[in-house]
Amino acid sequence: MDNLYFLMIIALAVLAIADLVVGVSNDAVNFLNSALGSKAISFKTIMIVASLGIFCGAVFSSGLMEVARKGIFIPSEFMFSEIMIIFMAVMITDILLLDFFNTLGMPTSTTVSIVFELLGAAVAMALIKIGAAGDSFSEVVNYINTSKATEIILGILLSVVVAFSVGAMVQYVSRLLLSFNFERKAKWVGAIFGGFALSAITYFIFIKGLKGTDYYAEIQPMIEGRTAIIVAISFLIWTMLSYIVVTVFKKNIYKLIIAVGTFALALAFAGNDLVNFIGVPIAAYQSYEAWTAAGVPATEFAMGVLGNKVPTPTTFLLIAGLVMVLTLWFSSKAKKVVKTSIDLSSQAETKERFEPNYLSRNLVRFTMLAAKYTETVLPTSILDRIEKQFQKPVIELPKGKKHELPAFDLVRAAVNLMVASVLISIATSMKLPLSTTYVTFMVAMGTSLADRAWGSESAVYRVAGVLNVIGGWFFTALCAFIAAGTVAYLIHLGGGAMIAVLLLLAALLLVRNYISHTKKSREVKAEDSLSKAESQSIHGVIEESADNISKALKRVSKINQTTINGLINQDLDALKKAKNTVVKLENEIEELQNDIFYFIKELDDSYLGASKFYIDVIGSIQDVAQSSSLIAKVSHKHVHNNHKALKKKQAEELLDINDKLVSLFDKIRGVFQTRTFEVIVPGIIEEKQALLDKVQEAIQKQVERTRTEESTSPKNTTLYFSILLETKDLIKANMNILNLYHDEHNRSIELMGPEVEE
Repeated sequence: MDNLYFLMIIALAVLAIADLVVGVSNDAVNFLNSALGSKAISFKTIMIVASLGIFCGAVFSSGLMEVARKGIFIPSEFMFSEIMIIFMAVMITDILLLDFFNTLGMPTSTTVSIVFELLGAAVAMALIKIGAAGDSFSEVVNYINTSKATEIILGILLSVVVAFSVGAMVQYVSRLLLSFNFERKAKWVGAIFGGFALSAITYFIFIKGLKGTDYYAEIQPMIEGRTAIIVAISFLIWTMLSYIVVTVFKKNIYKLIIAVGTFALALAFAGNDLVNFIGVPIAAYQSYEAWTAAGVPATEFAMGVLGNKVPTPTTFLLIAGLVMVLTLWFSSKAKKVVKTSIDLSSQAETKERFEPNYLSRNLVRFTMLAAKYTETVLPTSILDRIEKQFQKPVIELPKGKKHELPAFDLVRAAVNLMVASVLISIATSMKLPLSTTYVTFMVAMGTSLADRAWGSESAVYRVAGVLNVIGGWFFTALCAFIAAGTVAYLIHLGGGAMIAVLLLLAALLLVRNYISHTKKSREVKAEDSLSKAESQSIHGVIEESADNISKALKRVSKINQTTINGLINQDLDALKKAKNTVVKLENEIEELQNDIFYFIKELDDSYLGASKFYIDVIGSIQDVAQSSSLIAKVSHKHVHNNHKALKKKQAEELLDINDKLVSLFDKIRGVFQTRTFEVIVPGIIEEKQALLDKVQEAIQKQVERTRTEESTSPKNTTLYFSILLETKDLIKANMNILNLYHDEHNRSIELMGPEVEE
């Protein structure tokens, strides 16, 4: 039995490292978003600054480790054997839960996960003990640290409101004072802003943050009761240094704030979130040390020792910090920018990632009404001055020049980092595991709202995005609680054998999810994705859009084949795959439609004819996709509802038509690939007409079958007619595209004349 607990400690150590890698890969970008979104400094510099912050922040985590030991449950109420079950259940659940949400692409929080996993496992073990003793289930409160647990949970939930409100307020005041033309303000203005921001960051990080370390006792006499003096002196020093940086060194003070803020937020992240990854394994290790020293059976050794303040070995913290830094640099996931918060907070128009819902529409509508009412209360002079401060500078670019603007400016990036660092550091000093994800995300959303980044064109989408993210957090809490409790109960029943089974299952699921994710990402290759046109001449647009037509026809042909075969074989999985694939194609076409506005805006006056052609091309691709979509959807619905399968004659006719359709698609694609638009190959026209005749013949045969007793299913007949009629539209749409390119290509050649021939 002793060997079992030793093996459990080894397993927990391995899980801790895996949890560090998984957690940092998904959470690290929370403190990179502001620097990356504002494009203030280079990516390499951002990574170096963040790495230093993470490594230093690991030292600040010692005090927070108490959350895993006694923050959620009362350790003296559990024996060593029971504590180890709780810790093992938490770590297995944490790994699987994070991987599950990552696979689904849903937002999650490592802080919320660990807190509710501890709560769920502790409650499950408490109920097991209560059941064995025959006590009332109401006794469960004696096993849970209800006051501290409630404080932690409320702190996490309140962080959503507080972070959003404080971020919005600070950003609104900052914008009123600095405007969007902040770089034209007097140098002393930037120096004062820098002094205020840097003072706030340094005080809460380096002073308040020290309360979580073993070094605080040595400097406590110098700090206690001197908050106002320290803040005042810090403000004067940083303001003077900021003024010197601006006037003497001619450097941008906002970039300095962003660099220091990135370091501070990375430090706060490591100081606050490290407990999520290694707090439980360290608590288990310290429990094991205490148990082996006591020499008492595991089922009789009460874990009251965990209630005492036990310093975390500095070696463990430094190793954890090193793993986090290495993960930040070498993990492929950590290198990818998490676009959710940047897109939702972008000042410019972006591709909206979320669909509006009932709640988001009504929230936006209510806010707009409240804003109109406020305008009637405030004097016009004040409203005009406020409006002037929020006027965005217009950046004029020469025609044809491409310039990728940052998602937001330096002022907003500085406020994001300053507010998030302060809030997280306050929580760290109070030993509350405030969710870094919650704070950084909600601060970014609050500053976006205050900065008027959510306009009438994007508000409903972005509010819906925020609501989806928050909903995902609550779902995480519920899943963590239930899953950890279930795993703890299973381990209690099965002991060491169950632990081995669960660890093996966890490893298999991680590998399977990784393979599945890799396979899905390769299903639609990059070369088959549609791309927007960037040329400005008719001839250039013809060349670029021809690739889109070829790719779209290739995908539609494959979708049709999958649909017809799935329908004939009653293969619901194949039909579902075809339906989802055509939806993805329609979404890409919708993206192209959304880019039409920007395409037209960038055209030179002499090439305005290209816009009409481009619009016609996208409309034609949409017609093709819509016909293919309807065929896939009605076929999926028919099989999904368990209606009668196609009759043998119907299946034979559809297969014959589909084979000829594939052949026609291949020939039309060949025209677009070789760009031979000048002469439409006669064979294609003849094949098109023959195929249309074939479809019409199949329609007539179905009419005749319907009038006899051979056909007994209305659903079957309706489906068959729908597929044949949409196939006719699909054929005609393809030929319309070919004719469009033929006519436009010849016209462009005539207009450009010798220039093209050369």
